Amino acid sequence: MTQFLVTARDGTDADAPARRAAARPAHLASVGRLGGAMIMGGAMLDAAGTAVGSTMVVDFPDRAALDAWIASDPYTAGGVWREVDVALFRIAVERGEPA
Repeated sequence: MTQFLVTARDGTDADAPARRAAARPAHLASVGRLGGAMIMGGAMLDAAGTAVGSTMVVDFPDRAALDAWIASDPYTAGGVWREVDVALFRIAVERGEPA
């Protein structure tokens, strides 16, 4: 398995928050089906506390498997995520303890 850091930025148009809200229940269900592949994830917030994207650390067999999940996620299908960056990642410290 390979760890990846995924940074997904939402659209910046006026309808972006509504798209996120509409797709959120299906997105959370999609994440739930990942089981242990989702190491951590959450929303990126702007200064006002509004979600403007997502950041995740995930564990997939390879980049192709990760890309398939991203393509199938409701935030992608619903036009929420407009820019997705992926980097190889290795957890070095977890909750203050070396991994």
